[in-house]
Amino acid sequence: MRPRKPWHPAALLGPSLLLLAVFVVFPVALAALASLYSWDLLTPPEFVGLANYRALAEGGELLGVALRTLGFSVLVVTGAMTLGLAIALLVHRPGRLFALVRGAVFSAYVVSWVAVALLWMGLLDPDAGLVAAVLRALGLGRVGFLGDPDTVLATLAAVTVWKVTGYAMILFLAGLEAIPPVLHEAASLDGAGHWNRFRHVTWPTLGPTTAFVATTSLILSFQAFDVVRIMTQGGPARASTLFVYAIYEQVFLNLSVGKASALTVVFFTLLLALATLQLRAWRARGMS
Repeated sequence: MRPRKPWHPAALLGPSLLLLAVFVVFPVALAALASLYSWDLLTPPEFVGLANYRALAEGGELLGVALRTLGFSVLVVTGAMTLGLAIALLVHRPGRLFALVRGAVFSAYVVSWVAVALLWMGLLDPDAGLVAAVLRALGLGRVGFLGDPDTVLATLAAVTVWKVTGYAMILFLAGLEAIPPVLHEAASLDGAGHWNRFRHVTWPTLGPTTAFVATTSLILSFQAFDVVRIMTQGGPARASTLFVYAIYEQVFLNLSVGKASALTVVFFTLLLALATLQLRAWRARGMS
């Protein structure tokens, strides 16, 4: 259907584009400008060019933060999508029991990050936590999930997956509702079992939903802050210092607005590139 007037599409997109410009493009542009200056919030800014980027790169902080954030995002996106789809397939049935399960799983997503972080800090306490008690009962000894550099990032990713799985589940349930029942009926008449119906009917049809869940989960994982700030403060040995927490440290602990802005620019560029590549990959998969 053609628009009644040529300017109708622009008028419809105008408010969203305006909000995008005010709350995304303009702040990123300011951050890019501030990244060229050295400013400690106390003295006048001093133009230093790309010195902030060089300092972050030469000190290894930029690469370390980027790799940790990428690893964290891979764990969160993979875990949330896998669990969300699995639970959606299990509870995509009528009945009060399945409605109760859906509500219980989604309830974790609406709880604040602060409450979730405090809850899991108590559960994961190596001495008095419930997880520690279960491990002792199994004879596995004391495990410091948040105190070991080798396990802390995976632990934070697991907590994040626990919280956001309900979001992925709801989206996958919506995608499952949109699949015409006639497709499954035709596959059943052709002798396809549960696995073949999922592989050849359900999974391909969920392509757009999967792409959306993957992209939004990626953005959410890159924005992780509260769970890091409350549970680990970036430790131990900076093993859980992710992008947003590193930006927070540069501004409020080191009073370095220039370096924080440089990290912000790199953060936005990397996230934009990954989201674009992800969407293109899913689009190419859908067309093939």
